[in-house]
Formats: sequence, C-alpha cells, structure tokens
Amino acid sequence: MKKVLVWDLPTRLCHWLLVAATTGAYFTGENGGNWLIWHERLGLVIVGLIAFRITWGFAGSTYARFANFVRGPAAIKAYLAGQWQGLGHNPLGALAVLGLLALVALQLGSGLFAQNDDTGFAGPFYALVSEHLGDIATRLHHKIFDLLAVLVGLHIAAIAFYTRVKKNNLVKTMLVGHKEVSAGESARGGSLGALIVALAISLAASYGASGAWVEKPPEPTGAAAPTW
Repeated sequence: MKKVLVWDLPTRLCHWLLVAATTGAYFTGENGGNWLIWHERLGLVIVGLIAFRITWGFAGSTYARFANFVRGPAAIKAYLAGQWQGLGHNPLGALAVLGLLALVALQLGSGLFAQNDDTGFAGPFYALVSEHLGDIATRLHHKIFDLLAVLVGLHIAAIAFYTRVKKNNLVKTMLVGHKEVSAGESARGGSLGALIVALAISLAASYGASGAWVEKPPEPTGAAAPTW
C-alpha cells in the first residue's frame, strides 16, 4: 500500500465551502425575513464556487478534471459489473457530480430573476424580465431545490454505502486529500497559474451575478403632489 494524492486542496476547499454555503442558503431561504439578505449573499458565493469548480474541472489536477472521470455508457457498464478500477470519481459517481452542478446552476439562474411580492425579495436581475417570467423563475427556484435535495440525499446514501459496505471512506479522502492504495499515481497539475485564473473567473462570475452593473429601476415616490 502507498499513499497517493487524490483530491488537491482547491478541490477540497471548493467542495466543503459549497456544502456549507448551500446549507446556509437553505436555512436562510426557509426562514425568510431579514435572512433573505444572507440568502442572496450566499447565492453569490455559490455562483463563484460553481464557476471555480467548472474551471478547475479543466485546469485542475488529475482527478479533478472532467476528462479524467466523465466517461460513456461502456465505462458505467464496466463499473456496475465490478470491472472498473481507478481513483477519484467512478463513472457512476461522475453522473452525480454533473447532475449536482447542473441543478445548482439552474437553481442559481432561477434565483437571479425571481420575484416574490409576499416576502419583498427579488433577484438581482428581476427588473430585466416581466412579472410573468419573474413568477415562473420563483416557482422554478422552489421546484429545482426539491430535485436537488433528492440528488443530495442519494449522494449521501452512496457515501454511507461505500463507507459501511465497501470500507472505502470517501469523506476522509475528501478531507485529507490522500488515500492509501495498492496501485495508482498521485494527482498532478493544477498549477498556481491555473489557480489564479480559476479564482479570477470565480470572482468575475460572482460580481456578474450580483447585478451591481445593472441599472436599478427608480424607486416609487408616492402620490404626485397637487399643482395648486
């Protein structure tokens, strides 16, 4: 057995920050009121994290790259037949990763245009769409989360199965980054330059999603004063 690096530090930090930010976004969204301010802020954090993970999926180290773990039906069939061996995400787990990224992206996109007169909350881009489209975005924001919750539940169940049945502690590997294996190479790549580029894209995505560059509609001034 030898110790190899599977998950680099940026991948691990992104993963756990995404877990924390998503949990916080759920809590603040469910409690409403003044918490909705933090709900929006956490949404912008999640935008940055998703942008970082997608960028890191092309520029990161070996096992963080999509090219390493996103495979076709043949690889999934081989995995289900017990014929797949490798480090990082297995072919079936890769589908879960892509599904989670896609659903979170859709959740974020709907939240940017959401309008809710009951709570007074509105996404950063609510003024760019009609009230009808804003209502649709609001409903999608709730429905997509239900799907996301199901997928997260399956993800947690799979981790528990691997830990208890297959004696493969995936959580520990995602915490420390290393894993003891009989064969395999440590992750390579993910240079400092690539990290800087990924962080820059992440910050740009968060700023773009904040709507700070969008001209806000004028605030209502109330009833017009009489002319006499």
